Amino acid sequence: MRELRHIVCPRCQAINRVPDIRLVEGPKCGQCHEQLFTGHPIVLTARDFDMHATRSDIPLVVDFWAPWCGPCRMMAPAYEQAAKILEPHLRLAKVNTEEEQALAARFGIQSIPTVMVIRGGREVARQSGALGAQDIVQWVRAHV
Repeated sequence: MRELRHIVCPRCQAINRVPDIRLVEGPKCGQCHEQLFTGHPIVLTARDFDMHATRSDIPLVVDFWAPWCGPCRMMAPAYEQAAKILEPHLRLAKVNTEEEQALAARFGIQSIPTVMVIRGGREVARQSGALGAQDIVQWVRAHV
């Protein structure tokens, strides 16, 4: 029997049921017909954060960052590269703490960049400080 995964569309927020074996085949949203995974982190806001954190059956990896933060800007290409490696078995996302201060406060973000793994709506792991792509991948895999 095939297991179905609920995957939230990053564009229209529709919840899609995707068989495990089809995750790697470039599944598209049943509602808006866009790719569910692009190999790039998605941008989350307070409006759509909980949908991705609680309704998807795959872990959510979030980079809390700010545009003025030098280490955040240094880590951005590595995080982008990690998305290409880790998707579609995980969803990588970014939260701009300047624009989403309530989300940063809700998770007690005190230093940036901070990367967090969320599974089933709960924080599983957290790491502060800039990381390289392979460090991100290894750290995430160790916590999912």
